[in-house]
Amino acid sequence: MRGLGFNLLVRDVARSVRFATEVLGATSFYDDEDFAAMRLNGGDFMFHADHTYRDNPLIGVVAGVEGRGAGVELRLYGCDPDVAEARARALGYTVLAGAMDKPHGLRESVLVDDDGYVWVPGIGIPDR
Repeated sequence: MRGLGFNLLVRDVARSVRFATEVLGATSFYDDEDFAAMRLNGGDFMFHADHTYRDNPLIGVVAGVEGRGAGVELRLYGCDPDVAEARARALGYTVLAGAMDKPHGLRESVLVDDDGYVWVPGIGIPDR
């Protein structure tokens, strides 16, 4: 692992790895039923299954919570929003907003995984 990363507590690691690899284009450099180490666009992040945090104080934050990460956008710069949106739709994930050009110079889509985390793939708009 390197640089700035994040760890997401998830109900099912395999399901989260599927979303990250098949929708976002991430790669897994390690995964099992408890944990996954992922890489996307040069950054690293992790998934931990809820049960691995049984004795960790953080589990109280997500225990019984339906949607996770309220108010947090996981922004993926350099991840094509049109491609990610098409993959998400094909695999039955929620698309909150289809790919569109934004006034701040990025083209973005807004996707939701099975745990309720919000992912925002985006690329710079050409000629800006």
